[in-house]
Amino acid sequence: MSEFRSKVHTFVEHRLFQATIIILILFNAVIVGLETYPTIYQEYRSFFWSADTLLLWIFTIEIALRMIAAKPFTSFFKSSWNWFDFIIVSAGHIFVGAHFVTVLRILRVLRVFRAISVIPSLRRLVDALLRTIPSLGNIMLLMGIVFYIFAVIGTMLFQTVSPEYFGNLQLSLLTLFQVVTLESWASDVMRPIFEEIWWSWIYFVSFVLVGTFVVFNLFIGVIVSNVEKSEGEEKEQENTRRSDEQMAEIRSLRTEIEEMKTMIQEQGQKK
Repeated sequence: MSEFRSKVHTFVEHRLFQATIIILILFNAVIVGLETYPTIYQEYRSFFWSADTLLLWIFTIEIALRMIAAKPFTSFFKSSWNWFDFIIVSAGHIFVGAHFVTVLRILRVLRVFRAISVIPSLRRLVDALLRTIPSLGNIMLLMGIVFYIFAVIGTMLFQTVSPEYFGNLQLSLLTLFQVVTLESWASDVMRPIFEEIWWSWIYFVSFVLVGTFVVFNLFIGVIVSNVEKSEGEEKEQENTRRSDEQMAEIRSLRTEIEEMKTMIQEQGQKK
């Protein structure tokens, strides 16, 4: 059984197998996209249904192989990504049997998310983003303080000159959100005010420097740091898994040697 599991593990971890799964996931995404065109969907409804059923069973077999390849079997469910894949595929079978067409089509779209769990680089990025959430609270608090201060100052300075952008605190906050995205902030927001108040550029440039470059770069820095941590932990887990496999092989060899010694001793006693 261990030999069979090792072969399955080698097959599942092979690059060709993983590339095939990624291609099928992308093919599934294309099919879901084509289904949004009513004329195409009505004309080729049977094809879409057959293709979806085939893909669902292929993904089911893939999950089953990955479960068999897990050493031990329970280690498969230690990964949240494996749980995600298992739930998506299992839900597909449940709703196919129930014929909930709308829910089934939504689940087809969710299968595209499986590209994240299959591609290691995307998986590391998502893990890093999830780790950023606790730190994101402090960054959002800092950004909120910066926005509030500049919104109050902007309302006091430009309320009469540009009431459509700085008429009150809410409008000022919305305007600053447009400015921080760098979407037409100079032509639509700053230049009309600049024509009336020549020193207004100091306010806008200061906010762009603080809000866009400082705060956003701080957010990016946290993400990059978490990506590096995620990569380090993934390498550590891989090393741990390999060492566990090596220890299991060593124990298996010791057991076989002990059995051979016992057999030799029994044959010697018989002679």
